[in-house]
Amino acid sequence: MAKKVVATLKKEGGKTYAKVIQAIKSPKTGAYTFKEVIVPTDEVQAALKN
Repeated sequence: MAKKVVATLKKEGGKTYAKVIQAIKSPKTGAYTFKEVIVPTDEVQAALKN
């Protein structure tokens, strides 16, 4: 399934996308979890602020 997603993101003439990976520390256990989001390149900074 991942290959299909990557193939659709590389269409010619379409928007360009970026994969944003954030490390979020749990206040309860102190362990880190990772949140992955695919957003248009114009909205990368907004995605990092959230």
